[in-house]
Amino acid sequence: MSPASRVFSGVSPRAFALIVLLIAACVLGLAPILVRLTETGPAAAGFWRFLFALPLLTVLASREPGGIATPSRWALLAGLFFALDLSFWHYGIVMTSVANATVLCNLTPVVVTLFGWFVLKETPHRLFLVALALAMLGAFAMAAGADGGQGTNPPLGDAFSLSVAVWYSGYFLAVKAARATAGAMRVTFWATLLGAPLLLVVALALGEDIIPATWAGWAACIGMGVMHVFGQGGVAWALGKLPASITAVTILIQPVVAGLLGWWIFDETLTPIQALGGALVLGAVVLAQRSQRAKPAGLKQPEGR
Repeated sequence: MSPASRVFSGVSPRAFALIVLLIAACVLGLAPILVRLTETGPAAAGFWRFLFALPLLTVLASREPGGIATPSRWALLAGLFFALDLSFWHYGIVMTSVANATVLCNLTPVVVTLFGWFVLKETPHRLFLVALALAMLGAFAMAAGADGGQGTNPPLGDAFSLSVAVWYSGYFLAVKAARATAGAMRVTFWATLLGAPLLLVVALALGEDIIPATWAGWAACIGMGVMHVFGQGGVAWALGKLPASITAVTILIQPVVAGLLGWWIFDETLTPIQALGGALVLGAVVLAQRSQRAKPAGLKQPEGR
């Protein structure tokens, strides 16, 4: 038995999936920091993120049952949504604060929950709705509590970041559907392979700087690729084990991490209201997990791979 197997031998599958998701969300919290260090345009940063992730994703996806195989329409749709997500979000990152950009794009839980409720007829538990409201309150507190003057155009950056909630929700739901028939790394591989050329087209069309100016910029691009594999790969894996609504709420750990890193690395002010917002988000994540245990016994849970 491997050391990792011994450590998690007494952990339930759902708890293990939650642990993986929390780690993946923390890893993804590095994304807005690395974008600012790439020395390229926002969409170009997304292109390098995808390009440097592909070699490792190819190896990992090939080791899954069935290998890379042919992508499903859901995996390709996930790639399209993720390219739109990064195009808008990376511009939001440079126009507003790290915390604002990350929080506003992560209003995804509202969209995902409403879609599941009204389209998929998955009625959420009342306790989950309380957790969702708490998470949104915390998210808005982090955004509203930010000091002015952060970023090149905060109002436009906030608008771009807010629009990302739609694209990221589409990505979440497409990955959830794709995971019904494919492994996490295969889904992530195909979404990344489709998204890379789309982001390059956006970067060229907008006249962005494509090539980093220094080795430090290249290192940030490579770091984004590694972060993408383990961050998005971990989220995709968890989406095969956990409900999309729970995953979408838990991923709000990401802006908390990003806000702390922005305060530490870029000296962005972390106000008391933002700190309170982060605490509310953390509390909402715990409450959302409890809501799953509180579901009636007869309510069937979604199965994952």
